[in-house]
Amino acid sequence: MATKVKSATKGTKEAAKIAAASHSSNGAAQQHQSMFAAVLARLDKAAKLVNLSPEVAAVLRKAEKQIIVGVPVKMDDGSVQVFDGYRVVHSTAIGPSKGGIRYAMDVDLDEVQALAAWMTFKCAIANIPYGGAKGGIMCDPRKMSAGELERLTKAYTVAMADVFGVDKDIPAPDMGTGKREMAWIVDAFSKVKRHYEPGVVTGKPLTLGGSEGREAATGRGVMVAALEAMKVTGVNRKTATAAIQGFGNVGSHAARLMHNAKIKIVAISDHTAAFHSPKGIDVIAALKYAADNGGVLKGFKGGKEISNEELLTLNVDVLAPCAIQNVITAKNANDINAKIIVEGANGPTSAEADDILAAKGIVVVPDILANGGGVTVSYYEWVQNRYGHYWTEAEVAKKQDDSMIRAFENVWYNAKQYKTTMRIGAYITALKRLEKAVKYKGFF
Repeated sequence: MATKVKSATKGTKEAAKIAAASHSSNGAAQQHQSMFAAVLARLDKAAKLVNLSPEVAAVLRKAEKQIIVGVPVKMDDGSVQVFDGYRVVHSTAIGPSKGGIRYAMDVDLDEVQALAAWMTFKCAIANIPYGGAKGGIMCDPRKMSAGELERLTKAYTVAMADVFGVDKDIPAPDMGTGKREMAWIVDAFSKVKRHYEPGVVTGKPLTLGGSEGREAATGRGVMVAALEAMKVTGVNRKTATAAIQGFGNVGSHAARLMHNAKIKIVAISDHTAAFHSPKGIDVIAALKYAADNGGVLKGFKGGKEISNEELLTLNVDVLAPCAIQNVITAKNANDINAKIIVEGANGPTSAEADDILAAKGIVVVPDILANGGGVTVSYYEWVQNRYGHYWTEAEVAKKQDDSMIRAFENVWYNAKQYKTTMRIGAYITALKRLEKAVKYKGFF
């Protein structure tokens, strides 16, 4: 019998729209703004303020490399589906490119380009020797078996074997992927190269050379950024309240660590439900409930159920959007009541919303600073792999906190120096370092 072949790209536009709507924590995510255009708009604004040379600006407006692959996978029912896979290397001006791989139905080239560029700026802000990259596969991992996901991941790795490399391009987990997928990449890549190479990815299981503290690193960075923002804005940490939108890896760890820092978490949400309690959510109970409930919050009894839209507009000191892009837009920015927004997700605030939030006096700690903890500890994992010597979780946390605080101080300083927002201050911080690197290396 002939093998059936299905195209996973059939109806991709409609599939992406449906998935974005069903997986969204906020209906605003359905808008069709180009993410890469938003990156360029902010880059151009920062470039003008810092008098970035036109040559360097031209270099940074284009990705160095864009790879699109068709990844055929034999499914459990015997059919073959061909998935769209992407990898964009935005810059290697400062070092090998670094960036996660996401599995989602709305993955496309525009999104991956934007995320790769953000990684370039994120690494420059964190002052680590990496450039930026990002990858993704258009698929719905929640509807695929472990066997299908393993075959997909390993086929994608083989297709990208000439792109990936410990000194070339180092992937990491992102939306829809985790340490399991990173282990599969190490296995497939090592077989292609005929030697074991754990440093080709970060975010691996500890037994394969992962780093202590890596899983919580992005959420930890959100917590540190929130504490630093409270310091500079005069918010009393002892009485501060926070709402966390998104309860996946980033949001759940951010909620737990902010709760441990004595910040009252009054609202949490994921793609299934949102909950609010003015007296404070029992975060530990919510974590246990989600772990015992298929990883979701639906049915949690520790607060009044509200909509995700209501969560975003609560009167809190800190709002941490930690789920997906474009949840704060021109449509709802006027309704935001938080004093501080700490962006745990990539691109949760649209470019059009920035001016509205700034006019309201809301301090936004941008994604390229706030969620930089993940790539910072990824760098530590890479260093540990190369040296064959591993640090304790406490050592990693101390290094990460020190790095995040320095990065925050640099961004805050540049924002004040140039009389602009923290977002543009973050871009300025990155552009200053990148301009030096590009000019020193030349244009050939």
